[in-house]
Order: sequence, then C-alpha cells, then structure tokens
Amino acid sequence: MDLLQDLAWRGLIYQQTDEESLKDLISKEKISLYCGVDPTADSMHIGHMVPFLTLRRFQQHGHRPVVLVGGATGLIGDPSGKSEERNLQTLEAVQKNVEGIQKQLAAIFNFDGENGAVLVNNYDWAGSMDIVTFLRDIGKHIGVNYMLAKDTIASRLDSGISFTEFTYTILQAMDFNHLYENFNCKMQVGGSDQWGNITSGLELIRKMQPEGSKAYGLTIPLVTKADGTKFGKTEGGAVWLDAKKTTPYEFYQFWINAADADVVKYLKYFTFLSHEEIEGLEKSVQEEPHLRKAQRALAEEMTRLIHGEESLQQAIKITEALFSGDVRSLSAAEIEQGFKDVPSFNAADLDGNLVDLLVAAEISPSKRQAREDIANGAVTVNGERITDNAYVLQDSDRIEGQFTIIRRGKKKYTLIKY
Repeated sequence: MDLLQDLAWRGLIYQQTDEESLKDLISKEKISLYCGVDPTADSMHIGHMVPFLTLRRFQQHGHRPVVLVGGATGLIGDPSGKSEERNLQTLEAVQKNVEGIQKQLAAIFNFDGENGAVLVNNYDWAGSMDIVTFLRDIGKHIGVNYMLAKDTIASRLDSGISFTEFTYTILQAMDFNHLYENFNCKMQVGGSDQWGNITSGLELIRKMQPEGSKAYGLTIPLVTKADGTKFGKTEGGAVWLDAKKTTPYEFYQFWINAADADVVKYLKYFTFLSHEEIEGLEKSVQEEPHLRKAQRALAEEMTRLIHGEESLQQAIKITEALFSGDVRSLSAAEIEQGFKDVPSFNAADLDGNLVDLLVAAEISPSKRQAREDIANGAVTVNGERITDNAYVLQDSDRIEGQFTIIRRGKKKYTLIKY
C-alpha cells in the first residue's frame, strides 16, 4: 500500500488538489512539504497534532517536512473557525510561545539525515517587509472578490472582520510561495479549516512563479468524538503537550479513557502502528472490550511519542498504584502528578493526630464522624487501612517528607502536604 492509500485507509484525507498528479509526483521524487502552526499559546494541544503527524508519515516515506511556526501570522490572527476577532498578542508573548512550540515539534520529527525536518519561522521573512512592498508585490496578485468568496471571510462579513484578519489569508499564501521558492516546497498540509488559506497559497504560486509551476494542498478531517462532545477537552480544559500544563499521567489518562467507539479511529489518526496491529486491536475492541487493549496501546504510543519512555513508565506506575491503592510505592514527584487535582491540606502546624487531621482537612465533618470512619475501616493512610482512633502520623507516613495520602471510602482522596 502506497502512502496516499495508507492516508486514505486511516481516514486522514479530507480534501486534496489534483490527486492523480500528486500520486504521480510522490511516486517519482522525494518532495518537501510543510505544515504550520500559529503560536497562540506557549504550547500546542492535541488538536494540533494530526496534521503534523501526517507530515511525519511523509517523512517516514523519504520526503522532507518543513515545519513552520507562525511568528508573524501569530501577531495577526487567523479568522478561520472564529466568529469574532482574536485578541492581538504582543511580539514578546508570541516569541515566547514560538520557543515553547519549537521544543514540542522536536519530539515529533527527526531533524537529522538527508530528509531531516527543517524548522522555519515566518517572522524571518514577513517581519521585515514594509507595507508598500506587501501591497505591490503580494497584494496585487490576490483579488478582493477571490477573498470574499472564501468561507472563513464570507462567514464574518455580517458580524464584522478587521482589515488585519482579512489579510491573514494573504500572509499565509505568502508563506507557501516563499517556501516553494526557497525550499522547493510543493505541498501544504493542514486541518480542514485551512483549505481556504491553502488554496490562496496555490493561487499566489500560480501567479508569481514561472509558468508550469505546480503545488498541492491536502487537508485533514476535524477529529470528532462519537458522543458529539468536543475532542481534546477534559473537565480541566485542553490537553496540552507541555508537561507543566498537562502532566504525562494526565496525558496518558486522556488516551486510556477513549471510548470504544473512538479508539480505533484514534489509533489510525495518531499512531504509527501498522494496519495489522490496528486491525488486531479493533478485533479486541469487538470481542473483548473489557480488556481495553486498544486504549492501552493508544495511551502508550502517544505518551511515549510526546513525553518519552521514562514518563510513560511513570504514568503507568501511577495508574497501577491508584488502581491497587498501593500509593506508598510512589515518589513525591509521581504523587504530584497523580494527585494534582485532588483536594489538599497543609498540615505542617498539626501534631499528627489522625482524628484531628481528618476534621481539620474537612475529610470528615466532625470528630465523632472521624472516629466512626476510622473504626469502620473507611480510612487509609498511604494505602494502609487504619482502625486505631488514637493513631498519630509518624515521619514514616510522610512520603519523602512531603506528602501523606488520606483516603476516606473508596474514592475520596486528600493530599496532605507538609
């Protein structure tokens, strides 16, 4: 199965220009192709990943990815999919965001070897361009009627769109033309909302490059969930690639909790597992869903890709400790990850009496209830059931001197800090 057939099997092709010509081109030569991201935050989230992972699939077949971070376009704001104007960011904020995103892209691509990825920032060529040059050399080639026909602009005409965001599609077209000219970049890959911007680039290349010049565009479908809720969101917000925003444990948990109705699609979209491996996991979902083999494979592949093997093993260890209740086996760093969102209480000023601690930390509503909870075996300290109402926490109950984990009942955890 060739590359485009593989992409089609995975459901990764939404729209493309001149399919037969592209198929012929990539069968005869190794091309450069690009995908970009605007640095609207200092981290990408999982919604950004599919186009870049698709670009990596091309790299695995010998093609060269050009990875663009929009230091210039990030200052303008893409109107695609937005019903109102974006808030403009400062140059300093955008540059800081660029640095964060570049580190994450390094985890996805191989930058070494003959077809090593190339990282570019469109601020390098757009940032110094003066307005007269932009209007004469670039704007002259893009008609207003052509722009008004684009869905991203047409959908904003009633609610209003600034000249700044109106010109965004020209800036992205300028990127494609610059990369075609300087990196022999013949194709742009993007999400389905980028079709209008991609075709603007093809139009500019057609008008500015020598006759016969040919470039291509390919978009990826929007990732959806079977239950209709938005992909990539949790109760805590977006699932980020930055470990400080979404810990590797939380990242792992997001994928392992994928619904049976979604997991096979996610394996096709996000992982580099073979067709045979995915089909085997699909069979497992159908015949033995309780084993959740597909979800585990998905969580392991994605956590390993973004955070590395060590963080993956740490996420698995935390998951198993929480499931078994053996939290004493966790390090302080692992506890910080696994119990990031549970209630916490600083007990540095208490003498360690368990009954007093349960009340002070609002784990039990009263001393009487606290004593009943302990006597009934409903309270554990670091996974060990305590039934002695006179129990006083010892230094050995402080994991690395920093934390004690109290559980009341089956699921109510409280993180005690010192």
